[in-house]
Amino acid sequence: MQRQGFIGGTAAFRIRVTGGLLLAAHLAFVAWYTLRPLDVPWVMPANLRPFDGIRADFALGWVTGVRRAAEAMALLAPLGVLLPMAGGRLAVSRLGSLIRTMTATALVSLAVEMLQTAVPGQVVDVDSLLLNTAGAALAHAAVVPAGRAWLRRRTAWLPAGAPLPEEPAQGRTPTIPRVGIAPWSDALPPSSP
Repeated sequence: MQRQGFIGGTAAFRIRVTGGLLLAAHLAFVAWYTLRPLDVPWVMPANLRPFDGIRADFALGWVTGVRRAAEAMALLAPLGVLLPMAGGRLAVSRLGSLIRTMTATALVSLAVEMLQTAVPGQVVDVDSLLLNTAGAALAHAAVVPAGRAWLRRRTAWLPAGAPLPEEPAQGRTPTIPRVGIAPWSDALPPSSP
């Protein structure tokens, strides 16, 4: 039986498993990329004031600012697609899905920033958190609604509760004849006259 709002069938299972595996692989890459020690001669101080780092990057030049902002946005942008993919929900509000994805991405980014405090050569930057979350939101808005609409169109012609085309038909459920209750005359021992 299909749960409310979830894609049903083997195709949906494959989508969820693929999304979960890609999500785990991407998070492993993010952990390796952001939490490895850097051998640098000096380290910038932590940036805890929003948009200060972005302004400083753009002060170095328009190209440098755009490149650094794009790098920060691209780091966690795949989460905007992989989190809903791993969840497998088909019938969900666009705004609710976007908010859940942005919240989860912000929490992942916050965890990375907090873990960076213990890594040599890495510093906390609140602008990274903002740009990571914005990148995931843009990826989500660009891909997820269109993907869900395509999946809904693909399954819209099916009657309610019908299996997806990839699922083999199971046929009718067999019926078992019921055994009735014996009449009292058959259940009682014979009486002697």
